[in-house]
Amino acid sequence: MSISLDIANANVKTATKPSLVGMDRDDLMAALEELGLPEKQRKMRVSQLWNWLYVNGVSDFDQMTNIAKGLRQQLADKFDLSRPEIVSEQVSTDGTRKWLFRFTDPMQPNMPPVDVETVYIPEEDRGTLCVSSQVGCTLTCTFCHTGTQKLVRNLTAGEIVSQVLMARERLGDYPGGERPTDGIVPRAGIRSVTNVVMMGMGEPLYNYDNVKKAMLLMSDGEGISLSRRRITLSTSGVVPSIPKIGEETGVMLAISLHAVNDELRNELVPINKKWPLEELLEACRNYPGLSNAKRITFEYVMLKDVNDSVQDAKKLVRMLDGIPAKINLIPFNPWPGSQYECSSWAQIEKFADIVNMAGYASPVRTPRGRDIFAACGQLKSETERMSKKERDAIAAAE
Repeated sequence: MSISLDIANANVKTATKPSLVGMDRDDLMAALEELGLPEKQRKMRVSQLWNWLYVNGVSDFDQMTNIAKGLRQQLADKFDLSRPEIVSEQVSTDGTRKWLFRFTDPMQPNMPPVDVETVYIPEEDRGTLCVSSQVGCTLTCTFCHTGTQKLVRNLTAGEIVSQVLMARERLGDYPGGERPTDGIVPRAGIRSVTNVVMMGMGEPLYNYDNVKKAMLLMSDGEGISLSRRRITLSTSGVVPSIPKIGEETGVMLAISLHAVNDELRNELVPINKKWPLEELLEACRNYPGLSNAKRITFEYVMLKDVNDSVQDAKKLVRMLDGIPAKINLIPFNPWPGSQYECSSWAQIEKFADIVNMAGYASPVRTPRGRDIFAACGQLKSETERMSKKERDAIAAAE
C-alpha cells in the first residue's frame, strides 16, 4: 500500500527574483558584480556561496554564517533561494518515493506554475534519482504515459538541479539531516542520492543548454560531487546532440531503443522518422569515451507480441555488434488507456537468455513504484499547456 503525504498547502515562498540555484561560478561572479562587490572580494564570496548552495544545500541566506549580514541582506533583496513546492510525496510499498514538485518561473511570476514528477529508487548500496527535464514531452512515444502530456515548457537549469537538492534535503543527505523512516534508503555510510538519471519527464536533448549546465553542476567535485559515471542521460535519439553532450559533459549515455527495425520504431518512438536506426547507431559508435568501461545502455521495453520475439532478440544483438553496451530489458508498466501489454516473464527470460549468450549484460529491470505510478514510462503531471493567446494576455497584463 502506498503512503501519500499531501502537503500542497505548505508555506512555500513564490519566487519573484532570479534564483542563485542553478548558477555556475561565472554566474555567481556576475551576480556579485551586479551587487557592486569589489573585484578582490568576489572570488572568495563565490566560493562561499557555492559551498552553501551545493554542499550544504541551504535555502535561507541567514544560514550563510560566514558571509557578512549586510551582504546577506543585499543578496536576499536581489536573489532567491526558495525550493519548489512539494505538492505531494508518495512512498511505494517497495520503497520507491515520488515527489510532485511545483515550480514558478521567477522571470514570469504571473504565469501559472508547472508541476513535474521526480522519482527516487533506493537500494541497499545506492540511491538513484530519476530527474525530469521538461514539463510534458513532444515525442509521443506510444508506450509512454508522459508522451500523452503535451510539452508545456523546458525546465531551467536551476529547476533541474533543485530536484536533486530537494531530494537530498528530504532524504537527509546534508550535514545534520535525518533520513526518513517511512521508506528505504541505502545502508549507513552511503549517501542517499548516489546516482542521477535524466530519465524523467521530457527529452533531455531537446532542452540541451539547461540540461548540460545542470549536469555539470551535479558533477562538480567541489559541490554536489556526483561522479560523471553516476550520471546518465537517456535520449530517444536526438542524433546531432549525442556526440556533443558526450564531449561537453562526459556523462553516461542511455538510448531509448525498443525496436530492431525502422518500421516498428517509427510507431513506438516517432522521432525515428527523423533520425532512423542507422544514424542513431552510428552516433552511438562514435560516442566520446566509449569503451568496455564506459558502455552505452540500450533500453528496451518488453511489449507482448510487439517486439519480444526470439527473432527480435537475435536481431538486436546483431544490430549492436561492435558497440560496448548493456541491454536493459524493461517490463512494460501499464497506465490508463495504454494499448500495450507486458510480455510474459517466460518470454522476457527467453529474450534475456539470447542477449546474455551473445555476451551482453542484459539485466531485467525490476518494476519499481508501479502502485504510485512512479515506474518507467508512467510519469505524468496534470499541468496543461497554455495557448499562445493565453500567455500573451497574461504577459500584457504584467
